[in-house]
Amino acid sequence: MRRNVIRLIAMCAAMCFSNVSFAQSEYGFAKFDVETEFTANGFEWFRDAQLLAAGDKDASNAMTIGWGAVGTLWRKPALTVYVAEQRYTKKFMDKEKFFTVMSFDEKHADVLMYMGQNSGRDGDKAKKLGLTVVYTENGTPYYKEATVVIECRTMYAATLEKDGFKSDVPEKMYANFPAGLHSMYIGEVVGAWRR
Repeated sequence: MRRNVIRLIAMCAAMCFSNVSFAQSEYGFAKFDVETEFTANGFEWFRDAQLLAAGDKDASNAMTIGWGAVGTLWRKPALTVYVAEQRYTKKFMDKEKFFTVMSFDEKHADVLMYMGQNSGRDGDKAKKLGLTVVYTENGTPYYKEATVVIECRTMYAATLEKDGFKSDVPEKMYANFPAGLHSMYIGEVVGAWRR
């Protein structure tokens, strides 16, 4: 009897973990290791504009981002993203433990343009663009039309402080920037998928 119970538990665990490992495969994504297989130039990747999403199955939002960093922090593969104080996405970043950063191919260039010029406060941007919201095993939103999805667990978040500015670069940046100072979110990469 005990042996049968152990087998049943092992079978259930195997089924659960196999579904978790390949949760995105039904949308054409394959898992990849960012530490050994991420080939984009970290100095250019964010300049090309990416999409940041946060929230849960009840509510979420995405926005175009052009600032960020990829690398290693605290012995973890990490992404750093920045969200300005008045951006609608910020409330989701502050509330949730996970976020996604997505790339899109050229045929979806309108996605990045629209997401960067319109606020989720005014309506459902994904619906307007015909994007399909799906979720990782952690419940983090992403769009199945993306070509790359990187999921992160926030390890650290802080708002930039004017007292910390050590050159005139940030002073000039924020002199005419009505959205307010940015908050920095450092996320440990917990999953990565691409087509």
